[in-house]
Amino acid sequence: MKAFSFERAIDAAQAAKRAFEMPGSKFIAGGTNLLDLMKHEIEVPPHLIDVTHIGLDEITATDDGGLRIGALVSNTALGADERIRRDYPVLSRALFAGASSQLRNKASTGGNLLQRTRCPYFFDPKMPCNKREPGAGCAALDEGADTRQLGVIGTSDHCIATHPSDMAVALRVLDAEVETIDPEGRTRRLTLDEFYLLPDDTPEVENALSPGEIITAVVLPAPVGGTQRYFKVRDRASYAFALVSVALIEQENGEGRVALGGVAPRPWRRDDADAELANGATAVMAKLLDGARPTPDNAYKLVLAERTLAALLAKE
Repeated sequence: MKAFSFERAIDAAQAAKRAFEMPGSKFIAGGTNLLDLMKHEIEVPPHLIDVTHIGLDEITATDDGGLRIGALVSNTALGADERIRRDYPVLSRALFAGASSQLRNKASTGGNLLQRTRCPYFFDPKMPCNKREPGAGCAALDEGADTRQLGVIGTSDHCIATHPSDMAVALRVLDAEVETIDPEGRTRRLTLDEFYLLPDDTPEVENALSPGEIITAVVLPAPVGGTQRYFKVRDRASYAFALVSVALIEQENGEGRVALGGVAPRPWRRDDADAELANGATAVMAKLLDGARPTPDNAYKLVLAERTLAALLAKE
């Protein structure tokens, strides 16, 4: 790990301002992703800004009946919150499907959203990676590369990595928004589709945050009810990223919502696919995965996603 300087912020506005003043700075809360990347010298920030004492660790009600989740609420606290378990059970289930209990105790809501979209070649400094070094090339796209766990849709000719967050998939199906503040003190809200950027020809740019801008909260709309499920297919029972995950909300009138994880650089959802739920999993996936570009190693994900959704739809 390379040397770095360190400071502790007193509030979100100050943290944003200091990050802008110190180019290359990173915010640190739980550090469950950032510290790993620093140890591998994939991330080498010259300055860290500790945001663990800036007061964003509460879950509060909004005026429209939703919830505002502070960016520093831990994954454990969020998943165990009575309001989340009662009104947004898909989110609670997704959170407890992720990582390990030790990591969930430290990982923050904001940090979970900001996990790097990555693949095994991202962690290997001997291999070319456009995320680590723009323009270097993508080892995952080389002949003979291992792409079994990588993306099938939303990818580009420069990167086929997938986003690792389970929480983000559930937030996408719930139509959550990300609240931020920038170095000038301006706030804004972004949908997850606005927040996460597809790789295109700049895979190193993964989200829409401007320099210094910091996540302050995730805002959930009023509960939508219905039957909510989350299922994650993975190589082992714990501490593994999804090969495919499905977040599903079914309403009594036959309508609903579907989001996928493990297949794209961001949680994957389409409104026209939601409209096909009454017609079954095959019809949904025909829309949801339209335009997919799988490799021979990961084409199984197209079938796996459909079968996983079909299994969830068949549950009473």
